Amino acid sequence: MAKVSIIIPTYNVEMYLVECMDSVVNQTLKDMEIICINDGSTDSSLEILKGYAEKDDRIIIVDKENGGYGIGMNIGLDKATGEYIGIVEPDDFVPLNMYEELYNKAVENDLDLVKADFYRFKRNDDNGNMTLVYNHLSPNAEDYNVVFNPSETPSAIRFIMNTWSGIYKRSFIEEYHIRHNETPGASFQDNGFWFQTFIYAKRAMIVNKPYYMNRRDNPNSSVHSREKVYCVNVEYDHIRDILVKDPEIWERFRGVYWLKKYHNYNETIRRIGPEFKKDYIRRYSSEFKRAMEMQEIDQTIFTKLEWANIQFIIKSPDDYYYTRIACTDRERKLEREVKRLRGLVHQTRADLDRVKKTPTFRIGAVIMFIPRKIKSLFSRNK
Repeated sequence: MAKVSIIIPTYNVEMYLVECMDSVVNQTLKDMEIICINDGSTDSSLEILKGYAEKDDRIIIVDKENGGYGIGMNIGLDKATGEYIGIVEPDDFVPLNMYEELYNKAVENDLDLVKADFYRFKRNDDNGNMTLVYNHLSPNAEDYNVVFNPSETPSAIRFIMNTWSGIYKRSFIEEYHIRHNETPGASFQDNGFWFQTFIYAKRAMIVNKPYYMNRRDNPNSSVHSREKVYCVNVEYDHIRDILVKDPEIWERFRGVYWLKKYHNYNETIRRIGPEFKKDYIRRYSSEFKRAMEMQEIDQTIFTKLEWANIQFIIKSPDDYYYTRIACTDRERKLEREVKRLRGLVHQTRADLDRVKKTPTFRIGAVIMFIPRKIKSLFSRNK
């Protein structure tokens, strides 16, 4: 049994895969297995994985037809044999000490899961420099470095949602058969995995040290996909089906379920194309209206502003669209145009300043000085 099994779900990421694989195979924790699920890539991703596998017998490659993130992740979970399981997205990378330090923390405290703060980053294509943003899982310092029981702590669902910034005890994952939703072609299937780990885990810890490096400049990432309009809705229907199986769990977590759903629906509105937004808000409205009628939503979970927004969306989705979304979209478009024009003016001035400093311009200015002077005198005399 390896100490940690790393699952890398891979699909058309040839631009980033070498950096990702280097960061995993060179971990200071050597006792690992690395399970790479190639989900029908049409670029050179599979060849890159095979190149690493030829040099490292810890690497297991599963080559399959394209079926979606959830199916691929579940295959990886089924194949994993490690004491703990980690997940690395193939366009991200991890520092070399991440899994050794998290594993030691998990074993020392007999944790079902341990998660850490992380960085989001973008790279400058011209010089390779990175812009880093530190992300705290919780805004509260007292939440860190203490063992807590997630299954009895619904407020922990408020932590920043991700499945890759930590590791999970495999026996815990298998005991509750925690898996991803397998809807073909869907995205955001890590949301359901996140909820399951928190509603079932008894011993967990979050660590206030950033490890994982989460890329935000991959244009093919699902967070940028405008076509996948209702994937979040489908995923939250799936999550609700899981929660309501146990009335006690549903009663405990339904408040934060609707809170997380609210936040993710708002993020979807920002993400999708403008042509989809009005219809999306109408569906958003009908779902929350039905939940209000069934008395599933707890007002005390939300801020006053959030609650006011929910009431507005339920009462008049079209007015909400025109006053809160369409106007904002037009303002953003205008701001982008103003920014573009300012940049153009700035560039024109810079170009003019460079021209004025050239020898040709200076010689021309000297040559034209006398004719301009004569013309000026003639104009004044006239």
